[in-house]
Amino acid sequence: MLVLTREDIQRIYTMKDCLRDVEKVFRDHVEGHVVTPVRTAIDHPKYGATSLYMPSYLESDDYVGVKVISIFPENHAHGIKALQSVILLTEAKTGQHVAMMDASLLTVMRTGASSGVATKYLAKEDAASCAVLGCGAQSLGQIQAVMEVRNLTDIILYNRTRAKADELRETLLGLYPHWSGEIRVEEDPNEAVESADIVICSTKATAPLFDGNRLRPGTHINAIGAFLPHMQEVDLTTLLRSSKVVVDTEEGALHEAGDLLIPVSRGEWSFDALHGELGEIVTGSKAGREHADEITLYKSVGIAYLDTAVAKAVYERALEAGVGVRIEL
Repeated sequence: MLVLTREDIQRIYTMKDCLRDVEKVFRDHVEGHVVTPVRTAIDHPKYGATSLYMPSYLESDDYVGVKVISIFPENHAHGIKALQSVILLTEAKTGQHVAMMDASLLTVMRTGASSGVATKYLAKEDAASCAVLGCGAQSLGQIQAVMEVRNLTDIILYNRTRAKADELRETLLGLYPHWSGEIRVEEDPNEAVESADIVICSTKATAPLFDGNRLRPGTHINAIGAFLPHMQEVDLTTLLRSSKVVVDTEEGALHEAGDLLIPVSRGEWSFDALHGELGEIVTGSKAGREHADEITLYKSVGIAYLDTAVAKAVYERALEAGVGVRIEL
């Protein structure tokens, strides 16, 4: 078995690679080459935490993957990362477990790439400003992916605790020293979104982050933070103003997308209004953005086949590069 650390993955795998692999597996899913059960979520109320178990099978690539991810928000108080995860990759022809790898970075990358693919097809071609609400673990991958598919000139950061927004700003300035755009921190999420072409929601909120009336025509929203039925980042107004509501998978959204399930439970919205899955837009069976002024919303709760796809790509790249440590169990 090949063991790959976060540092190994950083050496051989980029966001550009991840965007390509994620777009391909969205297409494979629509074409029926992917088997992905709904993930199992185990809550830990004692610690305000959640563990997720996420299996999938890529038929066309002959790999099975299982990701185990733990989300423990209070870990920061103990100097431990809030998000920790691993992926076990199995070669499907023989059942051999060929790799175990850190998945914390890959989770951030594939979630970012999912939003990047959605942004590619749903945001305005000339979208230049991006508001990021929530500057935690997922936010950097979100920004990196969007910057690969749109030429941003303005990034607006908002976080409930301003220090995290300031920290993300410094990280971005370090990563993009030659980028000529502006990065600013905003104290009010409503003011952040009203000047943005793209809005990223990456929080663990249980109530809407902003007033949907503050969105300007033509905005695209990536809502990726609320991954359980009781969580909610966008309000009913945002849903009703969106001409296209797109999800990563309808099955996952029906089980976990609080942004949609909460208004459904109140009789305020219906899945009949869902435009489709992102894979359907990638394959062309459903339309992406059609008008400059339409508001579009991509709601993602995460799907295991993304993890298996990127893990497979990393494993094969690691074999070529001679990266990682081999162990016998």
